[in-house]
Amino acid sequence: MFFVLQRLLQAIPVVIGITVIVFALMYLGGDPVETLLSGVGHITPEDEARFREELGLDRNPIEQYFSFLTGIPRGDWGFSVQYRVPVRQLIVERLPATFELTFAAIAISLLIGLPIGVISAVRRYSILDKLSTPVALMGVSMPDFWLGLVLILLFSVTLGWLPGGLRLGFDAVRPPAVTGFMVLDSLLSRQWSTVWQALRHLLLPGLALGAPMAALTMRITRSSMLEVIRQDYIIFARAKGLSEWLVIMKHALRNSLIPTITVVALNMGVLLGGNMIIEQIFSWPGLGRLVVDSIRAYDYPVVQSAVLIYALSYLIMNLLADIMYMWLNPRVRT
Repeated sequence: MFFVLQRLLQAIPVVIGITVIVFALMYLGGDPVETLLSGVGHITPEDEARFREELGLDRNPIEQYFSFLTGIPRGDWGFSVQYRVPVRQLIVERLPATFELTFAAIAISLLIGLPIGVISAVRRYSILDKLSTPVALMGVSMPDFWLGLVLILLFSVTLGWLPGGLRLGFDAVRPPAVTGFMVLDSLLSRQWSTVWQALRHLLLPGLALGAPMAALTMRITRSSMLEVIRQDYIIFARAKGLSEWLVIMKHALRNSLIPTITVVALNMGVLLGGNMIIEQIFSWPGLGRLVVDSIRAYDYPVVQSAVLIYALSYLIMNLLADIMYMWLNPRVRT
């Protein structure tokens, strides 16, 4: 408990620093009001002053920052210039789609990378091990947006097996919004046809995001497993007559997961903030697509809040990784 509390206390100055940077980003491009009104026709000084007051930009920067800082825990994240609704409403609507896509990518990467990495280490120099190395290098080298376009061209356009965009087809019966996760909501409402359709729509973007991470997970798991299975306690476990399955899964795998958890946690933070292009390619109605549209429209309040969420998500993933370290290896507490 003290370990977790210590990590939380260490995160407080980081969070404050993040809010300062995010708030300062709004002013790097110049006066937001002048930028927003640059494409509009004749604007009177009164109209500009009214617009500046609506955005809360009529006060000095210090007052604006403290208003921004105190509004975060209250859910007061400003008002969208483009959509004319509160920013919190937009983010709450779009965030579940981004989380669903991120979790799908993580699941795909673990289902592919973890078992292949373990088998490659246990059966070193086997055919699978020799094939996994160049495949992993290809996977790490491929940009996710390029892979997404190739997947759409192959499986959607050429073969017609999978849809190339959106979360559901236009003819699908949408489930009641309970969690915001399309697959889970469909399961809760027992709409099995919608579950199948949601999974089909989720597969290609999830694979485009998850495949490069699967390659990295595979290489990290293999390297860590090779180091662990040479340790004395693994040799001793085998000498006691334990089955190979028990030695690998209980003793070797658990102790080799710490580097893998680091990769998964950091990449989950990256996926949450770096899936904008994939969401654009697959017309995925998530937070990344909202940010891209808001940048084009100079919708600063939306961009500001979204960047803050991305940064906090990355911080939370690191905190969860530290907690997992403590569970897997109690020596980390010291």
